[in-house]
Amino acid sequence: MRKLLICVLSAVLLSFYAKAQENIQLKSGDLIFQNLDCGPLCDAINAVTQGYQGNKFSHMGMVLLRNDSVLVIEASGKNVHLTPLQTFLSKSAHPHYVGRLKPAYQKIIPAALAFSMAQMGVLYDDQYLYDNGKYYCSELIYDAFKAANKNKPFFKLFPMTYKEPGSGAYFPVWKVYFEHLNMEVPEGKPGCNPGGISLSDKIDILGQYK
Repeated sequence: MRKLLICVLSAVLLSFYAKAQENIQLKSGDLIFQNLDCGPLCDAINAVTQGYQGNKFSHMGMVLLRNDSVLVIEASGKNVHLTPLQTFLSKSAHPHYVGRLKPAYQKIIPAALAFSMAQMGVLYDDQYLYDNGKYYCSELIYDAFKAANKNKPFFKLFPMTYKEPGSGAYFPVWKVYFEHLNMEVPEGKPGCNPGGISLSDKIDILGQYK
């Protein structure tokens, strides 16, 4: 009987936790982490990055509540732009995770949003080079919070790698990608990724958003 009660209680608690995850009330400045199915490029990114609880995140955006709309500021495709939340979520069937700045840091969110909005239309950084006047997804978030933090780094940059783990050789897809851009693979250059930001000690992961 005691074991049965424990099982029932566990099931109730798990159900409550799942429901709580589904009922996350998004706020402006929240970060949404996404695992895109974009083929070999995303597979290569996932192979060398780690995210919250081992999740593979290849994209991210920042929430903006405007009037009655929930929008996501993102750098993807051609440029930095606003995307309706449901359109953003429809890009992937994988679970989306929501991160929120810890209370001590939330005062800088308005400035980070203002910076991001000022970047609308800035070209997508297909070269993955930091500080080249263009933005990839996590680079936009990095710079937004750096600017909001009085131009002091808020999240961290790390050396980027385009090599297969344990082999020392570049992923073939990256070799072809950068050859197409007529540039060398920017191995070891500073950069950031959604997985790394999801592990930051400056944010709390609230759970899955469904």
